[in-house]
Amino acid sequence: MTLVPPEFVETAQGRFAVLSVGDAEAPLVLCAHGFPDHPPSFGPLLCRLADAGYRAVAPWMRGYRPSVHHGPYHADQLAADLLAIADALGADERTAIVGHDWGAVATYAALQRAPQRFRRAVTMAVPHPAAFLGAVPRRPKQLVRSWYMMFFQLPRVPERALARRDHALIRRLWRDWSPGYALPDDRWQALRDCLAESMPAPIEYYRAITRPAAEALARTRRQFDDGTIHTPTLYLHGADDGCIAPELAHEQGQFFAAEYQPIVLPGVGHFLQLEAPDLVADHVLKWLGPARSG
Repeated sequence: MTLVPPEFVETAQGRFAVLSVGDAEAPLVLCAHGFPDHPPSFGPLLCRLADAGYRAVAPWMRGYRPSVHHGPYHADQLAADLLAIADALGADERTAIVGHDWGAVATYAALQRAPQRFRRAVTMAVPHPAAFLGAVPRRPKQLVRSWYMMFFQLPRVPERALARRDHALIRRLWRDWSPGYALPDDRWQALRDCLAESMPAPIEYYRAITRPAAEALARTRRQFDDGTIHTPTLYLHGADDGCIAPELAHEQGQFFAAEYQPIVLPGVGHFLQLEAPDLVADHVLKWLGPARSG
């Protein structure tokens, strides 16, 4: 199945470009990408979902061209975006959601905000924010892995660094996070173009973690105090992930009140939906179950 060109969806939160595959009347699965990435990386999963009878839709997240580009970029806003996109696409009781990396963060926030909106959820590569924040002080190696988060807090310097030598730093992140996987040239060129047109918005996500300070602290406290997920959730993490230690997959169960299943996939890294597309799709489809047409 070949991916179609992007469509545009008007929502209460702005205008979003989306990749949409499958029958418009089929049960919706919303797929949210992360950094440094864009919806085409979900291509194999979108096609498998559509083949299984779902309507699979992956939006360019806020700040990623050609979607709405202005902020704010904090998790609460990203959650509002996903909920608005789901509404605009006619979400109903059959709707499910998949989030990778920052898309996973946005998914957790959306599930907390509207626990009944999605029938089932799948998150990949980034654990519950409270689990991650609680683990970092106990895991110095994770702090080293997360160096880029601190680097992105600097003004203007990261934007220039990311653009140098044909976005070599982005290539480095992909190489470090998914050892042994090389993004094909045509996929790399499309991703590079998207990021070049979108900067600095993609790294503003990281700055929103700490700014404005009072609001950021309040959001962090809510993750610990009110962050429990009440939607059945499958969590997938690559055993060779160079971005976030796979052990964190087994340290977040306390934040899930509904059914929760963590699976660490051997031999793959951070961008697992591209590295092991069939394996990821098999797990996702098993978790979601058969598509229900009515």
